[in-house]
Amino acid sequence: MDFDHHEHCDRRHDGPGVEEVSEIDPLIPLDLDSPEVQERRLLRKLDKRILPILCLLYLFAYLDRSNLGNARLQGLPGDVLGGDPTGVLFDWVNSAFFFTYILLQIPFTVLSKYYNPRLWIGCSAIFWGICSTSMATAHTFTDLMIARLGLGTFEAAFGGAVVLYFSFYYTKTECGTRIAYWFGFAAVAGAFGGFIAYGIQHVKTSIANWRLLFLLEGTPTILLGLLCLFILPGRPESTQFLTAAERKIAISRMNRGTSGDFGAVVRRSKIYVGGVIYFGLNCALASLSAFLPTIIGTMGHENAMAQLMTVPPYATAGFVLMVTSYSSDRLQIRGPLLVCTSTIGCLGYMILLGVPHQQDVRYGATFLITSGTYSSIGLMNAWFNHNLGSETKRAAGIPLYGAIGQIGAILGSHLYPLTEGPAYTGGFTVSASLLFLAALCALLLSVSFRLDNIQRDQQYGKPDPDDMVDTSELADKAPAFRYVP
Repeated sequence: MDFDHHEHCDRRHDGPGVEEVSEIDPLIPLDLDSPEVQERRLLRKLDKRILPILCLLYLFAYLDRSNLGNARLQGLPGDVLGGDPTGVLFDWVNSAFFFTYILLQIPFTVLSKYYNPRLWIGCSAIFWGICSTSMATAHTFTDLMIARLGLGTFEAAFGGAVVLYFSFYYTKTECGTRIAYWFGFAAVAGAFGGFIAYGIQHVKTSIANWRLLFLLEGTPTILLGLLCLFILPGRPESTQFLTAAERKIAISRMNRGTSGDFGAVVRRSKIYVGGVIYFGLNCALASLSAFLPTIIGTMGHENAMAQLMTVPPYATAGFVLMVTSYSSDRLQIRGPLLVCTSTIGCLGYMILLGVPHQQDVRYGATFLITSGTYSSIGLMNAWFNHNLGSETKRAAGIPLYGAIGQIGAILGSHLYPLTEGPAYTGGFTVSASLLFLAALCALLLSVSFRLDNIQRDQQYGKPDPDDMVDTSELADKAPAFRYVP
């Protein structure tokens, strides 16, 4: 993919209204506070405006893609899939989301660079909310497949664009925690979805409980998308949310450690190793999202109680994700923590394999699986968001390794056919093996990044971490660029 001819126009794609801020601008009022105080004030302002709306959007994005697992226990297969005694039709409906998600994530993320993020993200949310609520009207297998394909299409436009959007406003020492806050709402969605499903299970209405579930979880997404159109800031150089002085600070922060200009094409080796890691993590994640209620149900609990018992593992996962991501930002390491969290998830699956009858131990293993898997994906997203170097490498590289990883989600959607329950030996074995592979690849990648940094320190000397690094030509291969190991 060649982006070189765009090198000099990237900053001007927002059209009229983009301000060029000079070093001394008479229109910018003097601020007697120190630069550090001004920057902290700007960071608080950004956090208050950006994080709440994006975190809520991801909460409902994850509810909308994963509520099939709850709907399964509320009678969806019997009403729409002819009973589906083998579970194969349900598996295909679940995996349909990932077909369009994988195919469209790369082109959509690259295209998102040329549009106002506020409009791009807001419209994406509105359209996937419409697809989600339309699942409540499904009467056939085909109806469900069409709705899920549409859901995957518009969530593909959302996911990669948001990770790229974070790099517009946050530096490498801040991005990991913010992405963790954002992705952590996937774990919150798991807990929240369990509560909603448990409550709906006890509602007596004229429509099926699973139809009500899709309506209640899809409608807020449309409303949030409309809200996003009005309150989410655009790019730093053009947004009216910031003053001229704040825009100047935001642009300098955007260029700290990396430059926002267009850079070199993605280097394949590291991207594909990242894709292997993401493949294993997403296989485990997709399995959890669709089948955790079913797996807990095999421990002897009724359907309603199985819905409720999914809440504590997800809540724990959200807490562990916050702690690991905050620690990774403070310590500026990702790989070693990713090795640890992937190993924890692997251990959880091994307990499910090795302890088939002690239900309290098996339930405890689900805490290890959710905590390890969610923390690993949060760390992985933050890791590559910086290490790709330039804005274009992020725009192409994030969805590229993401697309490779989402193929694992398709596999995860087919690992737990009802014919293999309640043991699910094959599914647990595959998930454990892939998490172990992810840990091994993360270790190798971390060592590789460290060796590259050492080599550049010896050749060019240690750079000032607060200096701007020109990555417009060499991206992550620029002499002053350093990887987060």
